Amino acid sequence: MAGFIAAFSCGLTACDTPTGRGAAIGAGSGAVIGGLATNRVGGAAAGAAAGALVGTLIGAAVEQSNAEAYGERPREGYPLATPTARKGFVISPYKPYYEIDVTAVPHHALVRDPSCDRLFVNP
Repeated sequence: MAGFIAAFSCGLTACDTPTGRGAAIGAGSGAVIGGLATNRVGGAAAGAAAGALVGTLIGAAVEQSNAEAYGERPREGYPLATPTARKGFVISPYKPYYEIDVTAVPHHALVRDPSCDRLFVNP
């Protein structure tokens, strides 16, 4: 059961906000730890609940930090860049659609287009 809860929670890590991702990762981690520590479903469930709470708090702090660094997130979210045939380069979603080097940028991180000073998501 703990494995199922962890796998399900890890599948939710595609949540759109740091708070959602933190909660999902925390729940999955807590379920595994709780299940292994107690070898019971109840332990896995308690671990998942505790992990989700801690993950939510950490995710909310990350979200607040991002808002201070980048400004408020647009309601519709940031646009996604388009990958190119060249590894580590993307095409900006903003005109004039320059190719931008993102080799040092993690996937799903925000990138600033230097031509227009607007943010987009690295795929």
